[in-house]
Amino acid sequence: MRPIQITPAIGRRRRKTQRWFERLTKYGLTFSIASAFFVADASAQQSALTSFESSAAVGRVTDSKRENPIVLAIRRASPSVVNLHGQKTVRSTAAGMAGATGDGGFKHVNGMGTGVIIDPAGYVITNYHVVEDVDNIRVTLQDGSVTSAQLIAARPRNDLALVKIDSDYQLPTVPRGTSSDLMVGETVIAIGNAYGYVHTCTAGIISALHRDVPVNDTQDYQDLIQISAGINPGNSGGPLLNIDGDIIGVNVAVRVGAQQIAFAIPIDQVVEIVTAMIDEHNANRLDTGLSTQGGPRDGDGVTITHVSASSSAARDGLKPGDRVVRVGARPVDDHLDYSLAMLHARPGQDLSIEVERDGSPLQLALATNSASQSSRGTSDTAWSVIGIQAKPISQSAMTRLNARMQTPYRGGLMITAVRNGSEAEEQGIHVGDVLLGIHNWQTASMADLAGILDHPDIKKGPRAKFYIIRREQALYKTLYGHFQLAARDQNQIH
Repeated sequence: MRPIQITPAIGRRRRKTQRWFERLTKYGLTFSIASAFFVADASAQQSALTSFESSAAVGRVTDSKRENPIVLAIRRASPSVVNLHGQKTVRSTAAGMAGATGDGGFKHVNGMGTGVIIDPAGYVITNYHVVEDVDNIRVTLQDGSVTSAQLIAARPRNDLALVKIDSDYQLPTVPRGTSSDLMVGETVIAIGNAYGYVHTCTAGIISALHRDVPVNDTQDYQDLIQISAGINPGNSGGPLLNIDGDIIGVNVAVRVGAQQIAFAIPIDQVVEIVTAMIDEHNANRLDTGLSTQGGPRDGDGVTITHVSASSSAARDGLKPGDRVVRVGARPVDDHLDYSLAMLHARPGQDLSIEVERDGSPLQLALATNSASQSSRGTSDTAWSVIGIQAKPISQSAMTRLNARMQTPYRGGLMITAVRNGSEAEEQGIHVGDVLLGIHNWQTASMADLAGILDHPDIKKGPRAKFYIIRREQALYKTLYGHFQLAARDQNQIH
């Protein structure tokens, strides 16, 4: 092995060093300028590093243009957005579809979606298909905590649902805008649980308004907002925001195979449908003796239109024309406020209510009753005056009826008995008919029927037009007739 030659290498290095100094003497100016640029670059880098570290430490993001309106909008609305997930059991095989009970006929499917909080007590709106048939709805809040929820009310045809989060503290609610003044081209933002990535935010524009999107025989969407913001599986039920961070829609669908084509239900439509859902839910559990009317937007207010003569509301002094200002601790600016406030009422408890009459405030304590107690009284009155016994049909049955007949009815009352010699028998009403309405009012619940029978116009005894649905073989028909509802003694029972 040849030994390592160190000395020649050192000699070469010395000669190279000598030549380097000679060149330095000759071209000293050029080197100095180059060195100045190098030093300046190094100083700039050092300065940039120093500035970066200082800026990060101080955190003065608000002085930057990065904190734009989209950032502020997302920051404003995000705390009210929740992620919904759960598991449903579906029939997956021919045996399962045939009704087999073995495990081979069913499979468990994990679902996910998004919801938005509309009431501090934890009431959330979402799409119905997100929670449909889910046995145990789980909710993840923005802070990462997980809790459960239960389905309160739903409108399958409109694909909307209301769920209640199990929470012991007040939750942030979404700022509500309006969809009445939307503009094609304006910026919109979607937040949702896209593919399980929680609180995914996307932005785009409104591409078009008033889109109708048919899905199948039992499901279609009307008057939707078309957007270019990215919507993916898991976004369903989440909020569509304007640039101010106000909710202007609920994200619902995408066009399969297309890019940047998605749809949202306008918020004014959502509010109207959800309010009707809550009112129906309240009517099935609570009786106040009041009928009200109000609009979907803040400032529309709520006015009492009818007070049942036999109710505690009448005894407590409430009158038609009173404007509801507050229920409990909740101010009432629109119909949804009133309906949500009534969700907190419990049968048998006095409910504090403030109304405005002739420009003056009036404080009252409204006594409430259980709807089941009121239903018994309504059933007695209906049997006496019309000659029928009835019960509300299920929401799923009403959905099927509406789908078959292309009708928009909220609900109906199934006739279970007809009294001999009654108005109902004379008009040809049969057991199994579905009573849809009397005069100008729908009969979606027993509370609706009670309000109709107790209305001053009806108690005068006019010929009141009624509508029913009857199934004849495989066909459903809408029929009508006229009741002669004579004035009667309130205590008379046949």
